[in-house]
Amino acid sequence: MLSKAEVAQGQGVASAYREQVTLVSKINDFNVEINSKKSDFDIYHIHSVHPGYRMRMNKKHLNIVYVHFIPAKNHQSIKLPKIAEIIFDAYVNSYYRKADELVVVNPCFIKDLEKLGIPREKITYIPNYVDHNEFCVLEKEKVEELKDKYDIPKDKFVVLGCGQIQTRKGIDDFVETARQNPDLFFVWVGGFSFGRIMHGYRKYRKLFKNLPQNMLHIPIIDRKYMNEVYNSCDVLFMPSYMELFPMTILEIANVHKPFLVRDLELYKPILFSKYAKGNNVEEFSSELQKLKNDATYYKEQSDNAEFVSDFYNEEMLTKTWKEYYQRVLIKWKSKRKSK
Repeated sequence: MLSKAEVAQGQGVASAYREQVTLVSKINDFNVEINSKKSDFDIYHIHSVHPGYRMRMNKKHLNIVYVHFIPAKNHQSIKLPKIAEIIFDAYVNSYYRKADELVVVNPCFIKDLEKLGIPREKITYIPNYVDHNEFCVLEKEKVEELKDKYDIPKDKFVVLGCGQIQTRKGIDDFVETARQNPDLFFVWVGGFSFGRIMHGYRKYRKLFKNLPQNMLHIPIIDRKYMNEVYNSCDVLFMPSYMELFPMTILEIANVHKPFLVRDLELYKPILFSKYAKGNNVEEFSSELQKLKNDATYYKEQSDNAEFVSDFYNEEMLTKTWKEYYQRVLIKWKSKRKSK
């Protein structure tokens, strides 16, 4: 496993990487090492588009690259000068083309890779996974203590947002929805993981210094504390314009809390339409008020979250990764032999 994902804090890619490595390391058939300098592996599974890892791709082993983002759709995350943007996009595209196999966490992005000239047979969809022991429902007494810890009111319906503060996360709609719903309490957990190059950095630095009174900002915290935050809130609200497979949704699903998202096509194949959705501040506000005031609807969305949690279980994903590694290794060895 080769990765630089954990260099920057507070990003979902690092969480996905950590969970995948932990999961695969439990499979007895494989000996897994991380960022090793040795060169006698059957498989190099590359999680980051780092130049050093690209140099280690050769014909002596199978090279698998994890597709955590599509270059052309990454411009709402990182703001670069135009020439740097063009160079970076070309570099990542060539990185993906050079790989023997690609893994995507959302089937919607298979077509994007095919447009880059990558054969469909090189691409496999395997969803993200979250440990059900690390993210789980806590006792009510514990939750009361945690609300005190994070300064979250006990008498309010609490709406949680998570992630890096950047344009594609729909920050403007999140804050405006908070302004229009003073009876609800909003919490955003996350920060500027990549500093000034993040899209919207100056705008959101200023915005987060003037938040509405019913909104709390919790800067980047270690992932091990996120289960406490999820349990302290009533619903996850993610108005993002673009995602792959948000780890936050899998994490809150394990806590059996509803999640409200923007109505994007990419969610349908991975969440089976089992979620609350909207397209603008008015619709988001309506959904949140319904979740607050309609106990039957809240229970329905909580059950949907539990369904998603149960579907992406350890047994299923472990079996998927085991079969995948064995399949592509046999495929790669067969090609080498024929050549």
